[in-house]
Amino acid sequence: MWRDLASIGRDPDSGGYRRYAWTGADADCRAWFQAQAETRGLTYEVDRNGNQWAWLGDPAAGDAVVTGSHLDSVPDGGAFDGPLGVVSSFAALDELRRRGVEFTKPVAITNFGDEEGARFGLACVGSRLAAGQLGVDKACELRDADGITLPQAMERAGYDPTGIGPDPDRLARIGAFVELHVEQGRALDLTGDRVGIASSIWPHGRWRFDFRGEANHAGTTRLADRRDPMLSYAETVLAARREAELAGAVATFGKIAVEPNGVNAIPSLVRGWLDSRAADQQALDTVVAGIEKAAREYADRHGIDLDVVRESFTPVVEFEHALRDELARVLGASTPVLGTGAGHDAGILSASVPTAMLFVRNPTGVSHSPAEYATEDDCVAGVAALADVLEGLACS
Repeated sequence: MWRDLASIGRDPDSGGYRRYAWTGADADCRAWFQAQAETRGLTYEVDRNGNQWAWLGDPAAGDAVVTGSHLDSVPDGGAFDGPLGVVSSFAALDELRRRGVEFTKPVAITNFGDEEGARFGLACVGSRLAAGQLGVDKACELRDADGITLPQAMERAGYDPTGIGPDPDRLARIGAFVELHVEQGRALDLTGDRVGIASSIWPHGRWRFDFRGEANHAGTTRLADRRDPMLSYAETVLAARREAELAGAVATFGKIAVEPNGVNAIPSLVRGWLDSRAADQQALDTVVAGIEKAAREYADRHGIDLDVVRESFTPVVEFEHALRDELARVLGASTPVLGTGAGHDAGILSASVPTAMLFVRNPTGVSHSPAEYATEDDCVAGVAALADVLEGLACS
């Protein structure tokens, strides 16, 4: 399975993946998922929001045990973030069948659409729509860099976008959702453990900073006469690092758009996107407030207009303790429990259904990069752990 996925959406120059929602690479990933489901005799379906499902047992029976993740990527992302969870889910089902277990509950494997948000700027679109955390009107307003809306992209990919929206009946049939994911940090590498259990997801969000100045000639405009928004932006980037360090949090300006974007032109607009995360809400609020305060001071100093817009936000997610404790019982009390600063579909669904997560060791801690990695032995250990968990939840 891993080899079959390896070439889909991979850029030959960077070695990273560009599997963006509702593109050709995404279609190839979806076809792969459907083929895996049908090969195993599973009932395959696509829900109203474009999320894929592969069912063993009656989907309408209720109290289903669901596992899976996503197949899309960030720009030039790694091979493991998302796909490891989907591949491991099919492999875990194969292992349970090999064991000859008797399922007493329906089991499903899912691929949630547009988890990374690389194309439309909002993460976890498929699960947010299903859980009612993304309104239909707002979803229809999402646009990519070329101005194509989400419904237009879905329609061009062969899906009917008219039915997108909350899917409470489907979620009500889920008794537990367990997502396996490569760890996006080095906690397990430092402890020497192959597999860990998630305790919580840090609160996190994305903010857009629009610095508006005045376009002018780079060679003839005196420094004293310039209203250069790039200066305010650059100082804000440094402020973000400073504020994050003070609060024990993280803050990153990882995306920027410049107008008119000419080498010999002073910009009229610099638009930067801030991603910030912290262990608790108070720390996150402190970081973002500090960054915005500094940005406004820099903008005033340089005669720049500034707008700050919060584009998305996810509060702290505490995975259901009873389900988390059940995972620890199945896997053993020595299995480490750790928090994470990365968002996931499991975090979105946690408000609607009991959710839990397993992490597989990442020896470098690198993620969202072609250097993202997990050893084959650790991946196999993750499959075994997921199979044990699914057996405990669906075969009891």
